[in-house]
This record gives sequence, C-alpha cells and structure tokens, in this order.
Amino acid sequence: MGDRFSGQVGFVTGGASGLGEALARLMVAEGGSVGIADIHGDRAAAVASELGSAAFAVACDVTKEADVAAAIDATAAKFGQLNAVFANAGIVGVVGPIADTNMDDFDRTLAVLVRGVFVTVKHAARVLIAQGTGGAIVCTSSVAGIQGGLGPHAYTVAKTGVIGLARAAASELAHQQIRVNAIAPGSIPTGMTAHVMGGDPDDLERATTNIAKQSPLGRSGLPIDIAETALFLMTGPGSYINGQCIVVDGGLTSGASLSPRWGASAMVIARP
Repeated sequence: MGDRFSGQVGFVTGGASGLGEALARLMVAEGGSVGIADIHGDRAAAVASELGSAAFAVACDVTKEADVAAAIDATAAKFGQLNAVFANAGIVGVVGPIADTNMDDFDRTLAVLVRGVFVTVKHAARVLIAQGTGGAIVCTSSVAGIQGGLGPHAYTVAKTGVIGLARAAASELAHQQIRVNAIAPGSIPTGMTAHVMGGDPDDLERATTNIAKQSPLGRSGLPIDIAETALFLMTGPGSYINGQCIVVDGGLTSGASLSPRWGASAMVIARP
C-alpha cells in the first residue's frame, strides 16, 4: 500500500480486465478511489467488490455517449470529485486484408476505439472544467499507432487517431490545468491479446511466453507496466508532461532486435 494517489479519484473505461483493471487496482492500492466502467458490468462489479468501498462499478458501452457521460457523473458524485481519467476501453476490431474489409465492421471498430475515447475525453473535460481543480486524462493508443504493420488496418487508423486526439485536447485544455497524454503499449498479455494469439482469452500464460520470445528485452511487458506509466502521468512526478505519447514496448519500435545487429566493431569506408 502506497500513497501516490492518496485522496484522488480516478475513472477507468475497460476497467474490468487487462490494462484498465491493473490501473484501477493500482489507484486503490495507492490510496485513491476509482470508478470502474466496462461493457461487462458484472465483471466490473466483481473487481469493485474485491477492492471494497474505494471502488465503484458501472456498466458502460463507450459507443453510447449517454453511457459515458452518466458513468463519469456517477463516479464524481459517488466520491465527491474527479481527478484522473483513463480512456482505455478497446477491441481488436475488424481484421484481414484492406481490399476485403467490411465497412460496417470498420465503422464499429472506430466507434469503440476512436469515438469511445473521444466521448470519454469530452465528458472528463466537462466535469474537470466545471470542478475547476485541473486534472489528468490518459488515452490508450498502441504501437500500431506509431509504426505500420503492427496491427490490423482499422485498429491502426484508430490508434493513430487517439494520439492526435490527445495532442489536440492537450493544446486546448492546458489552460484549464488539465493535461492529456497517450500511452502506446506494445504487446501486453491481456485477454484480448491472448485471444488474438491463441484463440483463448484465458490463456495468459501462453500469451506471456509468446510475447517474451518476440521482445527485445527477452521478457513480456505486463499490465502493471502500463498501469504504472498511466499513474505516473496522472500524478506529481508526471505533472509537467502534456500532449505526449509515451511508448511502452520494450524497445520494439526503436528498431531493437533480439540479437546485436552489427556484429563486431569495425570501421567501414566506402570507396568512391
């Protein structure tokens, strides 16, 4: 138990599992309270029940603006304030070759991954501006929004858009002392990742092993790595960071490989 989030109130979408659950648990462990919003209301309630009176669960479909607005308002009313919001709910969405992409599926993917984040930022800003005490908003992007070929087409479009949204919102809301940033995780063993890798969302062990094999660091990142980054951005140590996208991928997008690229040291001089 720490005090990095002591007396603060957070709100997390997609908070019943994966990255969102990890942050919700961390917020409470660090002395704060949290509203856990998820389309799977029963799972959100189970997590909140484990965390006790410092947690509040609400069923929320982020494609429905009224759901998001009500969930944020309910959290602020429950705990008397709002300080930090994690716009995190997501899906993989439509996959496959671009020439074969079903546009209804494309629209559904962006409804969750872009519109859902937008309305979360919108209503977080509404409450934080009215409150007048500033705050922090963190949006979940992905390395797919940083580098091509790391995710399906629609997912890549969406996660790139999330970075742009964070920067645009940061430029407006800074004058209200509200900071907005994004996090771009690499592959992290969550139910969603496990399903993509092996078809079983509960087989986190297999997903962790497979990710470790592909990681430049030789180990898998974990949900707590993303939760810790989000908490850093939401609290004092990260209080001068605004409008940025923090990449948490073990060096994947840096071009790092599993073995040294250049071999032994040598001077190479090209003849004209």
